[in-house]
Amino acid sequence: MTDPDRGSKPPSEGASTGRRKGGGSRRRGKARKGAPNHSGVAVSALEAVAIEPQASRHPDLDAPEGPVRKRKRRRRSRSSEASPAVVQSVSPALPLRPVAAGAAASPGDVKPGKKRRRNRGGRGPQGRPLAPAAPVQAAKSAAAPVSPPSGHNIHHAQGARRGGSANERFRPQSGAEPWPDDLYAALDLGTNNCRLLIAQPTRPGQFRVVDAFSRIVRLGEGLGSQGRLSTEAMDRAVDALKVCAAKLSGRDIRRMRLIATEACRSAENGEEFLSRVLVETGLELEIINRETEARLAVSGCSSLVGREARSVVLFDIGGGSSEIAVISIGENRSSRLANHITHWTSLPVGVVTLSERHGGQHVTPEIFEAMTREVEGMLARFDCPPLTDNSGRPPEDFHLIGTSGTVTTLAGVHLDLPRYDRRKVDGLWLSDDEVSAMQAKLLSWDFAGRAANPCIGPDRADLVLAGCAILEAIRRRWPSNRMRVADRGLREGLLTDMMADDGVWRRNRRRPPYDRER
Repeated sequence: MTDPDRGSKPPSEGASTGRRKGGGSRRRGKARKGAPNHSGVAVSALEAVAIEPQASRHPDLDAPEGPVRKRKRRRRSRSSEASPAVVQSVSPALPLRPVAAGAAASPGDVKPGKKRRRNRGGRGPQGRPLAPAAPVQAAKSAAAPVSPPSGHNIHHAQGARRGGSANERFRPQSGAEPWPDDLYAALDLGTNNCRLLIAQPTRPGQFRVVDAFSRIVRLGEGLGSQGRLSTEAMDRAVDALKVCAAKLSGRDIRRMRLIATEACRSAENGEEFLSRVLVETGLELEIINRETEARLAVSGCSSLVGREARSVVLFDIGGGSSEIAVISIGENRSSRLANHITHWTSLPVGVVTLSERHGGQHVTPEIFEAMTREVEGMLARFDCPPLTDNSGRPPEDFHLIGTSGTVTTLAGVHLDLPRYDRRKVDGLWLSDDEVSAMQAKLLSWDFAGRAANPCIGPDRADLVLAGCAILEAIRRRWPSNRMRVADRGLREGLLTDMMADDGVWRRNRRRPPYDRER
């Protein structure tokens, strides 16, 4: 009956074979399940009665080298099926520890020729490695199970996969991405607005906004006529910057970049104002040039350029200047869209300066046309080849991208939103006819009507038509069948560039599983 090299013979029938002819029970007790008859160890009388009739009915099992036949179990627990990798790691020649009758078998005890109960390949209900009860010594050494990963360190954890080798790399769960905790901050002090973003990198090319701030300060108010920043405008800007400083000081920021644009760039007292900002707020702002401003605008909107696009004109209508970048995308598309800029320009005109010259509250069709022609004259000096096909029409793989309060306002009015909602506006496509209809609609409203619209408000009611005049001049220079709205800009470009320079997305990009040795 017993082979000294293999231990006791397993019963030939499963646990659910019905009542046996010898009067055996339909179910086997835990004692037989966990107490094999080891060589030189006496078994209980109950085990002998249960095993002996089966051996007599199947004499072929007495042959030491004969095949071991087992009937398939019909009643099996969901966790009772053995993993082949685990069964193969147990050597049948190793001596097994005797277990007293009635005691439950430990996970480390395995009957020769019998399937081991599976505990999900060493994993719990959530697919995490379980702490082993007792390590099993095998002929070939296996790596010890690892403790379950937690938090952001999950991408460093390694362990056994189900049905795989123990030295394979653990695959993190899809719901727990291993993104870093580093925070980045970007501040943009423009001619009209003061904006701040604090964000955390997530998937490649993306980030999650942790905190944000935006306030209309009109720093460039009166700049066109006086050439200097007024005291009232500087006071408003300093008050907003104090709020930004408080937000930044309350967080552990890995890297930040704080910029100032056209108002400080063109004002006689721009440097003097920034010195005051440093003293009163502790923030050190840098004045960027127009080319950098254009590149940052492109970087912030790179994800909105369609894959089918081969040429794009991106414009940022600001308060004191308007940046325009012509982008040509070939077959080899770079991860940084700013590398595809072929031509760019910065117009010394924005919604604040243009509305101050022509009036922003009472705008007639004649005043609107005069503003448009003024901007057209500036664009005429921009040396850039036309983006049209042989028939003179805009190609299908060309479109405009607008990132400014003007185009987002048009989108909000087009959607008839009860209040402005960035989630519905950012990335919205508008046809050429829809843009024309929205401009005509705004032009038909008086100042009170524009101020009453929830997507415009009284702060922008005197600026929105000046922005529409700049937009109209751009559309006449580069006709397009459609335009995409971007509720993003320099801040997003700053964050994207800083994160890319630090390699956070390259370091955390999902790699093929098990590609790195321990």
